[in-house]
Amino acid sequence: MEGGDRVTVLTPHASGVPARWEDEGVEARSFRYAPQGQEVLGYSRSLNADERVRWSAGLVAPLYLLGARRALRCLLDSQPFDLLHAHWVVPNALVASPAARRVPLAVGVHGSDVFLAEHPLVRSLVSRALRKTTLLTGCSPELVSRICDLGFDESRARVIPYGVDVTQFSPGPERHSLWRGRLGIPPAAVVALSVGRMVSKKGYQVLMDALPGLMNAHTDLHIVLAGGGDRQEEFRQAAAAWSDRVHFPGAVLRNSLPDLFRAADLFVLPAVHDPKGNVDGLPNVILEAMATGLPVVASKISGIPLAIEDGQAGILVAEGEPKELGQALGRLIRDVDMRARMGRAGRHKAVSELTWSTIAGRYRQVYEEALANLGEPT
Repeated sequence: MEGGDRVTVLTPHASGVPARWEDEGVEARSFRYAPQGQEVLGYSRSLNADERVRWSAGLVAPLYLLGARRALRCLLDSQPFDLLHAHWVVPNALVASPAARRVPLAVGVHGSDVFLAEHPLVRSLVSRALRKTTLLTGCSPELVSRICDLGFDESRARVIPYGVDVTQFSPGPERHSLWRGRLGIPPAAVVALSVGRMVSKKGYQVLMDALPGLMNAHTDLHIVLAGGGDRQEEFRQAAAAWSDRVHFPGAVLRNSLPDLFRAADLFVLPAVHDPKGNVDGLPNVILEAMATGLPVVASKISGIPLAIEDGQAGILVAEGEPKELGQALGRLIRDVDMRARMGRAGRHKAVSELTWSTIAGRYRQVYEEALANLGEPT
């Protein structure tokens, strides 16, 4: 791994996930916690529409805690570590907190885990785990603040955005037509792309409300909404009047995703706080769009402004406002030069500030600071 650091990732097992593998110097190990048919935690399978815990996930949660703690204990017994970073405060801070007496503990928050941490049934357990935590990281100022409200010293919290692979996600005009051909989109059409799970917090219901005005005003507009999820059929029905111009390709394989971005002219993600208060931190797809050179229209919430400065790499709009969303999209649909300018700005920011190497350096810096301050009172 770059920098010479040794990193081991412990992750739950699922169908298709091997017991052990290595990728660019990072060792990954998966652990079993239930019969394979009941391994339903993680990998976006724990919540219905990201609003309610699936009953099956609730039933298996105690087994997950036991299995994860056992796997973590075995890993810590096998070799020395300087720091343990538990990503997703629920459940993994609860898993890792007993190990804080052996290894300094950092906790990383990302989105739905904060929503779960605020639930009355687990709030006290989370607060207890936070008392054993040395460092808190998160991709969104809002998410970090919400966890600090549960009992963590904000002076030991750090906001760090995600990174993006700017080689994998990069402009590629020669591959512009690949996905257009698959979806039956004309070469000269304007394509607005969104990629994400079809759940409430992604805000696609806001885009559905903006569709009539957009589709009627811009007859050359095609919209591609890629991803699966609990509300997919609902959104498909809402867009049925424009079924020849609103495309739902379903979940897209990771190795096909860069070319899907290259088929588009702009990217849209009207994210919202869902009715339960759940919200994304910083969606990776926004960074991938920037790296590909696409201007972005997104909501001005959570961690999104860390990546998109309004008027630079894209346009930020108020959440839950279909009229404002439609107006912002309309500006980009009509103005080719604006799209090009914002796309270049997004690519430049991704390359100069948001590569994984740069973000890894920021993590290493806060790790070193946290370890150096261990002797200070908490």
